Amino acid sequence: MNLMRVPALNTNYIWFLYNYKNECIIIDPGEETKVLDVLKKFQFKLRAILLTHNHIDHVNGVAPLIQHFPKTIVYGPVETKNHGSHFLVSEGDDFVLLHKKFKVLNLPGHTSGHIGFYSAPWLFCGDTVFSAGCGKICVGFDQHMYESFLKIKHLPHNTLIFSGHEYTLSNVNFAISVLPQDPFIINYRNKIIRLHNNNQPTVPTTLNLELKVNPFFRCGNSDIKKSLNLPCNFKEEWRVFSELRKKKDLF
Repeated sequence: MNLMRVPALNTNYIWFLYNYKNECIIIDPGEETKVLDVLKKFQFKLRAILLTHNHIDHVNGVAPLIQHFPKTIVYGPVETKNHGSHFLVSEGDDFVLLHKKFKVLNLPGHTSGHIGFYSAPWLFCGDTVFSAGCGKICVGFDQHMYESFLKIKHLPHNTLIFSGHEYTLSNVNFAISVLPQDPFIINYRNKIIRLHNNNQPTVPTTLNLELKVNPFFRCGNSDIKKSLNLPCNFKEEWRVFSELRKKKDLF
């Protein structure tokens, strides 16, 4: 199985998975024009669409794509039931597409019903984890987003994380404002600036890397607590996570 990244809208990525028969699966098609262009250029046969949540920049292409390809199957959380999903899925569900098994993870926080699709070693996590950052908490809860990060943290460290947006430069600038002396973040920021200057993508990322450069995975870190004016012995990590997210909102 091969992967293709297709930029869309302002910062979105639409992910294509395709096999040697040119059959493909699409994750979070926020608009149809780019998708149709790719399908035509590579003569892909659209078999399924996976949706992580119901925001318009992730689902807006579903209806027109179904009109073009009515046999396409759409999987998504309950919150996408009015956006074309044929199969409403949640944690504990799994299914096979193009001979590859997908496991559904509940990843609430960005939205209350947000999910991810895990097919080792790939995780399609929508707007939950971004490289060096965390999705905005729109209609979910801080504690739920923290728990989603914990769930992802316990996946194998070689997991490849496919985010829904290109936000890394902003995120790593925030990370370095929180941990200005951290060598991993300093080196990573330098790398991201080079990629950004050359109009190169920065995702997918790996869980192993994110555990080092993403402050939202490191809420037990005493330097992060100090940066947030919290005592070093502060135990409730989800509250550290919450304060970190609030600080990012103001960054």
